[in-house]
Amino acid sequence: MLYYQTVEAPKGFNKEGLNDLFVQKANDRIGPLPISVDIGLYYTGKKKYSKEKFIAKREKAEKKFDKKIAATKSQKKIANLQYRKQNKIDAINKKIDNGNLFMQWGEPIAVFDTAAMRQSKTKIEANLFNKGYFQAKVRDQFKEGRKKRIAVEYEIAPGPLFVYDTIFYNIPDQKVAGLISKNIGLSLIKKGDPYDQEKLGKERDRIDQLLKDNGFYDFSKQFIDFSVDTLSKKHKIKLQMEILNPTKRGYHKQFRVDSIIFTTDVSTFGKPNEKRHNIPYHNITFSSFEDVFSKKILAQRVFITKDSLYSRTNTFNTQRQLANLDNFKFVNVNYDTTGGKFIANLFTSPTERYTWGNEAGMTVTQGFPGPYFSSNFRKRNVFGGLEIMDINGRFGFEGVAAATSSNSFYKSTEASLNVSFTFPQFLFPFRSTAAFRYAKNNPRTKLLAGYTYTDRPEYQRAISTISATYTWDLQRRLQFSFSPATLNIITSTLDSAFNSQLESLKSQGNNLINAFKPSYVSSMIFTLTWNNNYGVAQKSSTFARATFESGGTLLNIYSPKIITDRGLERYQYLRASLDFRKNVALSRTRAFAFRINTGFGWVYSPNNVLPYEKNFFAGGSNSVRAWRPRRLGLGSDPPPVSGNIPGNGYFDYSFEKPGQLLLEGSMEWRQKLFGFVHYAFFIDAGNVWAVGTTDKVKASFAWNSFYKQFGVGTGVGLRFDFTFLILRFDVGIKAWEPADDPNRPIGHFVLWNAKWWKPYSATQEPVIYNIGIGYPF
Repeated sequence: MLYYQTVEAPKGFNKEGLNDLFVQKANDRIGPLPISVDIGLYYTGKKKYSKEKFIAKREKAEKKFDKKIAATKSQKKIANLQYRKQNKIDAINKKIDNGNLFMQWGEPIAVFDTAAMRQSKTKIEANLFNKGYFQAKVRDQFKEGRKKRIAVEYEIAPGPLFVYDTIFYNIPDQKVAGLISKNIGLSLIKKGDPYDQEKLGKERDRIDQLLKDNGFYDFSKQFIDFSVDTLSKKHKIKLQMEILNPTKRGYHKQFRVDSIIFTTDVSTFGKPNEKRHNIPYHNITFSSFEDVFSKKILAQRVFITKDSLYSRTNTFNTQRQLANLDNFKFVNVNYDTTGGKFIANLFTSPTERYTWGNEAGMTVTQGFPGPYFSSNFRKRNVFGGLEIMDINGRFGFEGVAAATSSNSFYKSTEASLNVSFTFPQFLFPFRSTAAFRYAKNNPRTKLLAGYTYTDRPEYQRAISTISATYTWDLQRRLQFSFSPATLNIITSTLDSAFNSQLESLKSQGNNLINAFKPSYVSSMIFTLTWNNNYGVAQKSSTFARATFESGGTLLNIYSPKIITDRGLERYQYLRASLDFRKNVALSRTRAFAFRINTGFGWVYSPNNVLPYEKNFFAGGSNSVRAWRPRRLGLGSDPPPVSGNIPGNGYFDYSFEKPGQLLLEGSMEWRQKLFGFVHYAFFIDAGNVWAVGTTDKVKASFAWNSFYKQFGVGTGVGLRFDFTFLILRFDVGIKAWEPADDPNRPIGHFVLWNAKWWKPYSATQEPVIYNIGIGYPF
C-alpha cells in the first residue's frame, strides 16, 4: 500500500507544487491517523456490488422505455420519454463504470506501483528543468514499513540555476517593435532572472494582450517565439524573443474602429416589413424597433469609441458592464472586417421586463431552524433608464435564542416589506464627461424603504427604514459602498415581566434595555470589500471587509422634529470594523482557513450608549463556537453562578453581552472525509469589552490585561456539501474560560480538567452544538 510520499531537497529550495506531480496518490487519511474512511467505504460497497446486475438492469430499463415510446404517438411525450430514458441509462452506466454509491464515495487501496513512481520522478525532473535547473537529478527510493505500507522518497539534487545573461529582440515590424520597446518596463523577463518556462508563457500572453489592446486585432500568439542559448557562458542564458510577420501580408495591421452599431433588441421581431430605427447618439448608431432604453446610459457602458484603435480589454469591459445592467439576456460584441471597414457590432437581447419569484425554505439563525416564505416582484427599465424596481415581502418563523435565557429558545415571527429602486448611475449632479468616466466602475445608486415587524413572547418590535446607497467596483475584486443616509425609527412593546427583568439588568450595568427604547438611528456608512476568489472551492483565496460608520452626524447640524414629538432616543457615535479571511488550499482535499474579526464603537451622545444593533457580540455558530450566541464577555467579568450547575454549567449565560470593542479569531483545518462529507478541526478565540466609563473594571478593556481575557474554544465539525448549499454541524467545547471567579473550582483552564479518565462533563461546562448553512467564515 502506498502510504506516504515526500520530496527531499537542499535547505532553502522551493518545493512548492512538486507534490502535485505525483502520478499515484496515496489514500486520504484523517489527519495523522492511519485511518482512511474512503477505503472502508469502497470495500464495503464492493462486497455487495454486482456489475452483471446493473447491466441486466440497464437492458430492462431500455426495453421498458422503448415499449412506452413505441406505444406513444405524441411527439411531445416521445421527447419526454427519451429524455427520461437517457437520464435513467446514464445513472445506471455510472454505476457500471464506477460502482455503487459507496464505491463512488470511497476509493480503492493505492497499491504501490513502481512504474508510477518512475513516472513521478520523470515529471519532477521535467518540472525542475522548466524552472531553470537544467542539470537537476532526482533519485527515487522506497521503504516498506509495518503492514506492507510503502513510503516513497524523491531526493532532489537541483544543480546550478541558469539565469538570463542577455535578452535581445528580433521584431521586423517597426510599429510592433516600437510598442514593445515603449512597454519594456512591464516585461516579466529581466536580466538576472532564473529561467522559467511558465513565466515565458505568461510573457507571451502579456505581449499578445498588449498588441490586441493597441489595434492589432488579428494578431496571434503563434507569431511570438523564444530561442534559448546556454553555450555562451557557464550557467548563463542568452534569450532571443522574436515576433514573426504574417506570411501573406508581410506586416501586422492595426485596426481602427470606423463605426459602432448597437442593436438592442436582436431577438425581437417587428411587424411585417417593419425595419429597425437607427438613431445616432455619441458616435454610436442605436438600432431597434422601439426606442425603450436610455441611449445615454447604454453609451456610458460602451468603451469602444469611433476612430480609436481596437482594444480587447475595452471590448470585454463593454460586454461585462452591459451585462451588469441586468436588463439583457445576453450581450455579444463582434467586429466586421469586410469591405475594408472595421465595424463594431453590439448585440443585446432584452430579458423579461416583469418577473415574480416565490421562495420557501429554512433559515438557520444562531443554530435554530425555522421555515420562511418570501416573494419578490421585479420590474426592469422602470423609467426608461434601465432602472430596476424590487418589491420584496417575507414572512417566517425562526427559532431564536432568548435574549434573557441560556437554555431555551422562542418562536420568533418576522414579517418584512421592502421597496427599492436601483439606478445604473450615481444620482449626483456630475458633468456628462464624469458620468462616462465613472461608468467603467459599474456605478449604482439604490434607494430603499422598508418595514420590519418582529413578534416574540418577550416583545413586539417594529423598524422603519429609509436608505440611499452608492456602490461601485474597482478592478472587479474591489467594491466600495457609501450610504450617505440610513434612517431608522424603532419602536417596541414589552411584556411587563420582561420589562422588569430589563430594569433589574440596568441596575447591574447591563444596557440591554436600550434596545427597546423608541429610537431614532441615523448613520453614514462606508464599506470597502476585497474578494480574491473567496468562496471558490479548491483555490487559495482572500476576503477582507472594512466598514466605517458615523451615527447621528446630521444631528450635529439639524434635529428632525419627529425626534422631539415622539420622544425618540437619539444616538451619536463612530463605529469601525474589519473582517479578514484567508483560505489556503493545500491539496484537492485539504485546506487551512483562518479569520480575524475586530470592531470598535465610540459614543459621544448624552445617553453614552450605542444603539443596541450597533454593539458587538461574541459567541455563536459564526463566532466563538464553544459559547452560546452572544453570551461571551464582557472581558473577565463573571456572569452569575448558575442555579443548575450539572445541567447548564457553572455560569448562568442567560443574558446577551453587548460590547463596544470586539477582538476574535478562528482557525480551521478542513479535509474531505468521503463523497460529499467533509470534516474540520477548529480553534476559536475572542471576547468583547466595554470601553469608557463602567462600574465593572473586569468588563473594561485594558492594554495590560486584555490578552488574558480571550475565551478560547475548540472542537470538530462535519460539513455536507450538496453543491447548492453546505450544511454544517459543529461541536464546541471551552478550552479557556476568561470569566474571573475565585470560587470556581476548576479555574480558567477548562481542558486541563478534562483528562481521558475524567469526562468533559465533570468540568461543569456544557458542550455546545452549532448548526449552520455554509462555512463559518
